[in-house]
Amino acid sequence: MKHFPPPYSSAAQFEQQLQDLGHTVIAPESLTHWLHCQGADLRALQTFWNDLPPDAYLRDGGRYRSRRHASFVVDAQADPAVRLAPHRAHWQPLDYNALHGGLERWFEPMAPAAVDLPIWPRLLLGLAGVADRLKGARPWFVEAHQFRIDTAGGIGRPTPEGAHRDGVDLVAVFMLSRHGIKGGESRVFEADGPRGQRFTMMEPWTLLLLDDERVIHETTPIQPIDPAHPGHRDTLVVTLRSDAFMGP
Repeated sequence: MKHFPPPYSSAAQFEQQLQDLGHTVIAPESLTHWLHCQGADLRALQTFWNDLPPDAYLRDGGRYRSRRHASFVVDAQADPAVRLAPHRAHWQPLDYNALHGGLERWFEPMAPAAVDLPIWPRLLLGLAGVADRLKGARPWFVEAHQFRIDTAGGIGRPTPEGAHRDGVDLVAVFMLSRHGIKGGESRVFEADGPRGQRFTMMEPWTLLLLDDERVIHETTPIQPIDPAHPGHRDTLVVTLRSDAFMGP
């Protein structure tokens, strides 16, 4: 299966590309440069993907997704700048998620030890800074989703709802790991035009940033390379929304 490499942008240029195109991809070495951190700081987060409870809300009958969820308010002008919000349901309207919209989905929270790592507020503040410069400075209502998509059942669907928007201002998709799988191609399209790009994020801590008002996105299903040995794909998805968390 052929993989199209991501159209990487440098740490110095990715924000301009995000403004110009509505999306950008950042290589792992550029991510650490931008966040002023080490690869080991990011890798410390990855251990928390080995204890994700099954997603009990999949309406396609699948059992291929595990996840945790947490909410934050991030405001560079406030003290503290990153505040953990009370645990809440994840909710989307049918307009944005035809498969799971209208449901209050209560997922288990992120582990406190993950949120307490020094890299976590640094990561959220970095994303909030991008959103400030893209949309205007304000408090950001942030939802973080830890995902593991596995192929134990033969196929896993990272985006079972298909190509979609999330109903937020900025979406960040971090690739954490791929193990024993094929597929999982990222596809980004203009929301109001014909242009699009397709590529596969292979390297851990590759980051895809999306201006959610301007583009729609999806990820193709994954399959095991060897059917006798199921694999998985781990991602961290962080969304930033102005004004309030999305709710019924």
